[in-house]
Amino acid sequence: MIGKLNHVAIVVPDLAAATALYRDTLGAEVSAPLPLPEHGVTTVFVVLPNTKIELLHPLGEDSPVAKFLATSPAGGIHHLCYEVRDIRAARDRLRAAGARVLGDGEPRTGAHGKPVLFLHPKDFCGTLIELEQA
Repeated sequence: MIGKLNHVAIVVPDLAAATALYRDTLGAEVSAPLPLPEHGVTTVFVVLPNTKIELLHPLGEDSPVAKFLATSPAGGIHHLCYEVRDIRAARDRLRAAGARVLGDGEPRTGAHGKPVLFLHPKDFCGTLIELEQA
């Protein structure tokens, strides 16, 4: 059901410093910061030959990643994103198998302009999973 790894998301306490680290120290191609108020984050994508790294920074105090930084001030890996062909079919199959879909279960538009859903980390070896329709 899942396709390729789309990205690994890392929450960072300083988005400019993290962007500079990936761009200047590691020599990676990075995107401009993209605020996503509906998700409570600002994101920068680091483009790699085989996947992407998504740098996440809180956009406001109510951001889900602000809570992450409160418990992990240095930041860290937040979630893995896998591509799926049909996000609603994937959601229905996962629910039938007992997996919990976060939120109201309806896909929302993600940073790439495509529908996304998140799956409860307790159902996936302690890892928050994002599904993105390819």
